[in-house]
Amino acid sequence: MPVHFTPEEMTSRRERAAAAIREAGLDALLCFKQESMYWLTGYDSFGFSLFQCLVVTADGAVTLLTRLPDLRQARHTSNIEDIRIWKDTAGMNPARDLRALLDDLGLDAARLGVELDACGLRAHYWRLMEAELAGRCALVDASTLVDALRAVKSPREIEYARRAAALADDAWDEAVRLARPGAFEGDILAAMQGAVFRGGGDYAGNEFIIGSGPGALLCRYFSGRRHLDPEDQLTLEFAGAYRRYHAAMMRTLLTGRAHPEHVFMHAACVDALHACMEAIRPARPMGDVFAAHARVLDAAGLGAHRLHACGYGMGAVYNPIWADPPMFHEGNPLPMRAGNVFFLHMIVMNSDTGRAMTLGHSVLVTTDGCEGLSRSSLDLVVG
Repeated sequence: MPVHFTPEEMTSRRERAAAAIREAGLDALLCFKQESMYWLTGYDSFGFSLFQCLVVTADGAVTLLTRLPDLRQARHTSNIEDIRIWKDTAGMNPARDLRALLDDLGLDAARLGVELDACGLRAHYWRLMEAELAGRCALVDASTLVDALRAVKSPREIEYARRAAALADDAWDEAVRLARPGAFEGDILAAMQGAVFRGGGDYAGNEFIIGSGPGALLCRYFSGRRHLDPEDQLTLEFAGAYRRYHAAMMRTLLTGRAHPEHVFMHAACVDALHACMEAIRPARPMGDVFAAHARVLDAAGLGAHRLHACGYGMGAVYNPIWADPPMFHEGNPLPMRAGNVFFLHMIVMNSDTGRAMTLGHSVLVTTDGCEGLSRSSLDLVVG
């Protein structure tokens, strides 16, 4: 399968990364984030769960060090030509192979940026790396160097985000169709995930989150499915994923009837979501969006039941989570930029009454505001 972007776009990405490496005063970047590898080369794998590293030099050359199962994976999905293999064996230490690779590339005494904040660089391997490169290379935390380049989406990336949002809408349509008293959560999940796959989409970066009854107050997936009660609440957080690009949604729907508290919380969530979208403007800090969320929900008397964040970035991401930082939280000074894609979630969980309400969708930052990517109504659904 070819890389999902034109050669011109991939060349531009690598040139921008090389320029950022030079501007940071580095000789090369050691990438351990699968997101970085995918963005730079198209390389698509879960092999990052074991040790692998993409070395990107200041002139834009790339070399991948990985295990044998990912050799053909890299050849099939990426434009990487220089692929090196470290061998599984007793007492293996892939950091030694990385040191030999750096020596071969003339980086034996280099200043190297490292993606330390990466699921692909476990502490065990980092300690081996430190020991192997001590006294040879200067290691600098460059965890966000590629992240900053990935944050503003190209036209093709926006196209994929739109497709992901359409798949999320399709999944929501299935939930609305099936969520009735007595419905089995497993059937709902199967239909939602199936809608994404039938539309040509991918697995999302984490499990679809589903919970009914008391489980509707949870924001994480957990094992164990149940049937919906005659009067119930069902919280769903899910994402369409296309070419690894995500567009998340969140909803709480009801069965049987709408309790007045559910109706009140839903109205507050709608107001908060609109306020957050109004607060999204290029060059404005992300903290403005959280402030709008807090202002509306606190004014409704729901301050004790809301969260301390109300969304985060969306992009081409991998397990264990589809969130692509940064987050909307109090005081975040990071300016928003046209071309950013974010997920906005309004979450109210009242443990005292046992009732929950959530509402969220993904948006694209435009030159003068934002555009919602979902076609789905914000209306409260009672099945």
